[in-house]
Amino acid sequence: MRQKISAVICSSILLAFGFIALRVSSRYSSNVSFLQNLPELSPGTLRPTVSLDDTLNYEARQDVPTRTSWNAPIIWELMFDPDFYDKKHKEAKTTVALTVFAVGRYLDAYLDTFLTSAEKHFMVGLPVTFYVFTDQPEKVPNITLAPQRHVKVIKVERYSRWQDISMMRMKIISELIEKELRHNFNYVFCLDVDQEFKERFGSEALGESVAVLHIYYYKLPKEQYTYDRNPKSKAYMEKGDYYYHAAVFGGSCDKVKALADYCYLNIMEDKLNSVEALWHDESHLNKYFWLNKPSKILSSEYCFDPLIHYKTEVHVTRLVWLPKQYSKLRT
Repeated sequence: MRQKISAVICSSILLAFGFIALRVSSRYSSNVSFLQNLPELSPGTLRPTVSLDDTLNYEARQDVPTRTSWNAPIIWELMFDPDFYDKKHKEAKTTVALTVFAVGRYLDAYLDTFLTSAEKHFMVGLPVTFYVFTDQPEKVPNITLAPQRHVKVIKVERYSRWQDISMMRMKIISELIEKELRHNFNYVFCLDVDQEFKERFGSEALGESVAVLHIYYYKLPKEQYTYDRNPKSKAYMEKGDYYYHAAVFGGSCDKVKALADYCYLNIMEDKLNSVEALWHDESHLNKYFWLNKPSKILSSEYCFDPLIHYKTEVHVTRLVWLPKQYSKLRT
């Protein structure tokens, strides 16, 4: 009975809130023809075709956990051969999409740095399309791109509260996957814009369902993880495995869509009950990964804060937080 009621609630939510119209900007990068000239594909999802986890050197890092209790790898420097990974993914013609939201003042503050550094370090050598969601398409910077790498700009609504922008991205990501990504890409990664790539963020990060360890929690006892403790919220958790950062997640199109749908529907159910999770979409993402274990976890190399005040085991800072300007950008 409870499952039936939940299904009815979810259906009502979708009908009540409808679908946000994604108005595709006519301005692309110089590689505008990429999506137009793709070969005809079957209606199904493009599946990941490469699995290299059995080649990882789990013993290379004795100072950190390299496997989870469900035997998923935790990726650290020295565990993988980058050239081997790239070779196999190039042979398989692996394609990757990256989504990023740059709404309001976040566009001016961060987008140019994000895109420029992503082109230099994110999945270099693989076909990648950067999907930029923004309320100001005309302000998206033009950057120089390598062959088979593209920027696509999609106009979205700007919400009055930054919390709503953060939470509603799950719905928009789900729609994009259904409309376009699942037919054309093996993997999709979703990242926050207020970050900068510093070193390789490569094919070793690809997997069916990928989460990243939050730099401020991975060394703490689980009792200090800031899961949502409000029993009225759908994000409520008594315990969990790790604390994951919502600034980076990814995987196959099917798996990322399942995550996005779960988070969106539970966010909307909370709204109907006048509840808001402690850390918004991140709280719901942690609940999802507790119930649906990720197949690969990225260490905090892949989402690092340079201002962290204690010693870490991070040898390579691949993606770093940029200085937060909340008082200025969230007004």
